[in-house]
Amino acid sequence: MLQEFKAFVTKGDVVMLAVGFIMGLAFQAVITSLVDNVLMPIIAIPFGEPSFDDLTLTLSGSVILYGSFLTTLVTFLLTAVAVFFFIVKPYNAYVERFGKTSEVAQAGPTEIELLAEIRDELKRTPA
Repeated sequence: MLQEFKAFVTKGDVVMLAVGFIMGLAFQAVITSLVDNVLMPIIAIPFGEPSFDDLTLTLSGSVILYGSFLTTLVTFLLTAVAVFFFIVKPYNAYVERFGKTSEVAQAGPTEIELLAEIRDELKRTPA
């Protein structure tokens, strides 16, 4: 069981997934910094503060923190815009220019080559 788990963990797909996850976490820090330290202060210019957290509404003694929701919504929208312009657009431009290639498809033999190998092997073995 331990050997099977070791084989699973050391497969290229799992390793690539782990690397992608770690890079995603690192990129999240960059995008969060961009949104919090650059874009939100720009949003604050017309409103006076980079956060809407102080906006509240009191109804029947209950405080509704709609400002926190607005801050979260604006942060989400700005993050989506940043990801679109810094990841999606460059990736689409790359694929459009160079085409999407698959290492697996390029590395393996074709179906005809595999069939020829099987035929040759069958010829070599006595009946």
